[in-house]
Parts: sequence; structure tokens; C-alpha cells
Amino acid sequence: MDFKRGIVQASDRIKQEIKRTPLEYSPALSQISGADVYLKWENEQRTGSFKFRGALNRVRSLSPEEKSNGIVSASTGNHGLGVSLAARMEGVELTLVLPANVSGDKRRRLEEYGAEIIEYGDTCEKAELAARHLAMKTGKVYISPYNDEGVICGQGTIGLEIFEDLSSVDAVLVPIGGGGLIAGIAGYLKSVSKKMRVFGIEPVNSAFMAASLMAGKIVEIQEKETIADAVAGGIEPGSMTFPFCQELLDGIITVEESLIKEAMRLLYEKHQKMVEGAGALALAGLLKENALFLKSKVVLLVSGGNISLRAFEEAVSAL
Repeated sequence: MDFKRGIVQASDRIKQEIKRTPLEYSPALSQISGADVYLKWENEQRTGSFKFRGALNRVRSLSPEEKSNGIVSASTGNHGLGVSLAARMEGVELTLVLPANVSGDKRRRLEEYGAEIIEYGDTCEKAELAARHLAMKTGKVYISPYNDEGVICGQGTIGLEIFEDLSSVDAVLVPIGGGGLIAGIAGYLKSVSKKMRVFGIEPVNSAFMAASLMAGKIVEIQEKETIADAVAGGIEPGSMTFPFCQELLDGIITVEESLIKEAMRLLYEKHQKMVEGAGALALAGLLKENALFLKSKVVLLVSGGNISLRAFEEAVSAL
């Protein structure tokens, strides 16, 4: 895969509609960690997370025939919001398959963008399988939250922006779940600088990628609940993101729930930003392994901010 070419094309395709999010130096977090810390505030992206980039690039890449047929996807979270807005902007009919236990608030927010909602099963995995089956049955295009070249290239525009704003960066820390976000960012950054290090940060309670990379193949683990629910869940068999992560990453740092919540608290205390658990993973990774990054220029990707006030308060008050 030619990451640089694909990501530059994605940037040209979506740059008028996405927000070029700020890259901000943090004196407070630099003092705490001993690194020169910069924060990429992707929580300020449209729909509240980086997911809009990949969704818009993928939808815009569809042929006229594919657009007329409509698309199918499955997500109760940030991908669902991103693909719903992208579909509405491009005038493409979207069918979104959700598990039956999705909260009323999430369903209403997704419906506001005009998606047709179908409920199936009691887990996100079952809803995704149903969405894939529906796409095959109807001839519609299925858009994966991460296992898709167009989605990966859209997310990779974050790496392009980081390099343009801070080409001297030494390391970039990125939340990781299925691997689409970090594959795009690392793919671009490694194509323009062989010295740059890229690390994935994953919750201990749902560390599928760390376990799979250690095993040399995609594996299942016993998952526990995590405040970083946006990266929770396994990696689908045959996912293109797994070999990309094997090739491109300099390491994975797994972090405990208490450290994720501490990172959420620090981002609010030092920068007045209320971010979701997954959005605080990069800072949690830096706090855990700060010795790896002493006196280095480090970018932390704050991937999303979609969390209710009540959930945020419950998380940080538990410390």
C-alpha cells in the first residue's frame, strides 16, 4: 500500500470539510513527563472524533453507481457518527445496523443525521456480521470502522498534519483498537521520516492488538470492561490493519484503567478539555512509560471527546 500517495489524495479529497485540528504545546504535561509534549486535539473534529476523516474519504471515493445503491455500516459510537454525517453530506443513503441494547441517546443522535437504523443482536460483533450480510444481499457497499483502505487513508491525514506542523517530532503516541487510525498515521509518518517512532496505546482490559502482535497472529483474549470503550473489541480475522501494525509500529504500551482516568483528569485540569477514555490513552501511555520519551518531542493524539458529563464525572471522581 502506498500510504503517502493515498493519504495525500485523501487530504485533497476531504480538506475543505474536515477541521484541521490544533497541535498545541503543553507546558504542564511537559513538566510532568520530562518530554516536550504536544497535543493533537482530534476531539475537536466534526462529530467529536477522528472517525469523520476516514468515513468522509471512503464515502467520497465511491463510484456514482455505488453511491446510488447506498451503503451499510455498523457502529454505536464514533464511526457511526462519522459515517452518518459523511453519508448525509454526500447524499448517500445509509443503513446503520446497531445492537438492540444501544442506548436511546446514541440512537437519537445517529438518527439526527438521517441514517436508517436497524437493530440486530445484543452485541456490536453480531450487528457488524448482520451489516456485512445485508451489504452482500443488497449489493450495497459495507464500510468498516477500520478494516478499509479508504478509511485508513482518511485517518492518515492526521499524520500528514502532524508532520506539516511539527516535522521535528520524535515520537507519536496513538490510541489503538482495530488499528485503522494508527496504520494511517504511522504509514504516512514512516514514509516521510525513518527516524520517527510511533507507539500504540491500548487498555489492558481490551489489549487485543498487543496480544496479537506478541503471538504473531490475530488472537482472542478474555476482555474486561474499559472506560476506553471506543477502542474495545477484537480484530476481525484477516484484517489488513494487523500486518500494517506488525510492520510499522515501534511498540505497544498497555495501560490500566486507573491511569486512563488519571489522564482524563489531567487533560481537564491542565487544558480544560473533557475527553473520552480512548482520547486520554496517549497521555496514559506517556505517564506509564515516560522514561522512553525523556527530552523527546512527543505528540499525543487526543482521538475523541464524545463522553457525557455524568460518565466523565464518574470516571474522574473514582480516583
